[in-house]
Amino acid sequence: MKNQFSFFEDVYAVVRLIPVGRVTSYGAIAKYLGAAKSARMVGWAMNACHDVLPPIPAHRVVNRLGLLSGKNHFHEPNEMENLLKEEGVLVIADQIQDFYLCFWDPSVELQLE
Repeated sequence: MKNQFSFFEDVYAVVRLIPVGRVTSYGAIAKYLGAAKSARMVGWAMNACHDVLPPIPAHRVVNRLGLLSGKNHFHEPNEMENLLKEEGVLVIADQIQDFYLCFWDPSVELQLE
């Protein structure tokens, strides 16, 4: 079994691959990494990534409904939303609109590469 540090590094590697203007979920990352029941641990990795180099685009990881559930872990209250909007992602009331259109599923997308 992988240790926590190794799992976090695997999460970060996947998150760095999310294209600009796309988002994925904690659960989709966990599933891709073979740990389908570990969405919460992916969330812990995202919470711990703010000083990791190279930077992790944590704003592109949301919950399964497209809610900005991790927004309170950013330096500013609206930072996650603002970063997504800069990338062309429409966010209203802390929820990504047309979530299915910008959802990036690593299990599908990375299999094609």
